[in-house]
Amino acid sequence: MSLILYIAVMAGVTYLVRMVPFTVFRTQIRSKFMKSLLFYLPYAVLSAMTFPAIFYSTGSIGSATLGAVVAIIVAFFDKPLILVALAASLSALIFDYIF
Repeated sequence: MSLILYIAVMAGVTYLVRMVPFTVFRTQIRSKFMKSLLFYLPYAVLSAMTFPAIFYSTGSIGSATLGAVVAIIVAFFDKPLILVALAASLSALIFDYIF
């Protein structure tokens, strides 16, 4: 039941972020700041919700941190998402196996 509630809240928040600019701003938005704020806000919220969960995903802070660092490094070099996920998972698995 709580999963359905979480999904409903997330859908509502996502809808509000997309709908509010259409109702508040009747004319075209000219401010570069406002345009960039409205563009990056969903990504910032999603990152703020996802990133802390990374450190509790493996049961070990060390392997989770190593996986996050590897994912950031691989993503920095513009590799595909599947490669980023596989590299992070593999590095966390190897770290847990060794230590």
